[in-house]
Amino acid sequence: MPASPAAAAVPPPSAEESAHIEASVAALRQARERLLEQIGRVIVGQETVIDQVLVAFFAQGHCLLIGAPGLGKTLLVRTLAQALALQAKRIQFTPDLMPADITGTDILEEDGETGRRRFRFNQGPVFTNILLADEINRTPPKTQAALLEAMQERRVTAAGTTYDLPAPFLVLATQNPIELEGTYPLPEAQLDRFMFAIQVDYPTAEEEPRILMSTTDDRAIRIEPVLEAGAILRYQQLVRQIPVSAHVAGYAARLARATRPGAPEAPAEMARWLRWGAGPRAGQCLLMAAKAHAVLSGRFSVSCDDVRAYALPVMRHRIFRNFAAVSDGLSPDTIVARVLEHVAEPDYR
Repeated sequence: MPASPAAAAVPPPSAEESAHIEASVAALRQARERLLEQIGRVIVGQETVIDQVLVAFFAQGHCLLIGAPGLGKTLLVRTLAQALALQAKRIQFTPDLMPADITGTDILEEDGETGRRRFRFNQGPVFTNILLADEINRTPPKTQAALLEAMQERRVTAAGTTYDLPAPFLVLATQNPIELEGTYPLPEAQLDRFMFAIQVDYPTAEEEPRILMSTTDDRAIRIEPVLEAGAILRYQQLVRQIPVSAHVAGYAARLARATRPGAPEAPAEMARWLRWGAGPRAGQCLLMAAKAHAVLSGRFSVSCDDVRAYALPVMRHRIFRNFAAVSDGLSPDTIVARVLEHVAEPDYR
């Protein structure tokens, strides 16, 4: 019986294709260095945050930035848009924000020549390349859900008509973990749409004086664009073309499964600490992050180290602690670290 198309082996790339991929990977690594240089002219420190945002961007994933006010989250979004020559818009989420304030609405207008009236769709701020959803947890779940289709499908449906969003499209949402009054917890479905939950920490003792000096003078810093939309889309496609071995994919799957209480791969503590574990989308995000990290580092082979490097931002918002874990002061990061200790890398022998 002939092999099915799904079972057929994927032919190796030709020498010409391999040379093209190798040149593209090298070019993206150089572009990353120039991006870091331009962003570093404005943003002091936060190297881990910038690295994770860039990895998510080229992996076509969205980010939830969690940190106290005044840590430069909004400035980072604006600087990234300038360095990538992309359009950026900002939505300040408030309790009275409506879904149409995000996606857009139909407006009744009259044709001056014919006198006929017709509806015209007025695009909302979601029609942009980089969307800053500021303090996303300050609006009710109904309005938060307006972003679900945009984040997953890269399109918006209004009055039965579907509109494609500009490409590339990235949502960077911020959340203040300090104030809880007047906030609404993000639904699990909304959290799962974010590839990364990035913890934005305070600057170090060495960085803080530099921040104070650079933000209290009258110098105007100009950001030079490094990439444009067409090149970004090609690099995002390049990341998807990077192959992953079965060993690495299996390691990512075991990490996700080890967070599920009752699963054979999970350590016994998960049943005592968690209500729910990470779903299959966590494994997908682990592999895409590993691919993007490898390409941005100038490699086109993905290792388990690449997967492990992004386990925290991928899984910290996809595991849900029970009362016992919360009362014992166990953070999601501590639980993910336990999973990393428990799941061994595959035996390549």
